[in-house]
Amino acid sequence: MILFKSILYFVLLLISTITIATVGTLIGWALPENGIHRFDHAWSRINLWGLEHICGLKYRLQGEENIPEGSCIIFAKHQSAWETIALISLIPGPKSWVLKRELLFVPFMGWVMYYFKPIAIDRKSGRKAVEQIIEQGTERLQSGKNVFVFPEGTRVAPGTRKRYGIGGALLAENSGYPVLPVAHNAGVFWRRRDIRKYPGTIDVRIGPLIQTKGLSAAKINQAAEEWIESTVEHLPQSRG
Repeated sequence: MILFKSILYFVLLLISTITIATVGTLIGWALPENGIHRFDHAWSRINLWGLEHICGLKYRLQGEENIPEGSCIIFAKHQSAWETIALISLIPGPKSWVLKRELLFVPFMGWVMYYFKPIAIDRKSGRKAVEQIIEQGTERLQSGKNVFVFPEGTRVAPGTRKRYGIGGALLAENSGYPVLPVAHNAGVFWRRRDIRKYPGTIDVRIGPLIQTKGLSAAKINQAAEEWIESTVEHLPQSRG
């Protein structure tokens, strides 16, 4: 039954992605920036509804009071595809995502991403990619967007961790904008490389802002990593 419901949800995900991305691509050029961001928020809410009502997968959010009114750099734990869907609408405001540029060539979703002004990097380009994050990230922040970073760079299974990349922290050091850390245990219910979505409640914690002015990139990364990883350790690590 879990597999059947997961496949049914995947159909909803596919239909909602194709529909919203197609409409957004066709009319995005004529919309103001706030208008185009309604499309990704609608897509996020539709899929959160589908996960709850089809798969029985809910979420519990704490720490909303830590979200600033102004722009910030969001550092989020990356365990599954869930957070790439949910955090679009759980954290309000327009966002620019740091992502691998190959995603821009994915049919439908990649087409509409153009309007959201992502920071699409070539992860093999090393220092050039970091410079791109700093330059474009600062511009996005100054224009009123939040910049979204998965500092681990890839999905990491629950109970494991990966070294945090320096790009997001260097953006924070150079721009002076604060970092908003986000921890969760989504990978317990939606494993990477697994179509099955298990019923339960994902815990999401938004941490206190890390003020970055005067801090080195290494110190910023250390502060974010310590809060995120220690918080994840205290979240349920099983579905029971």
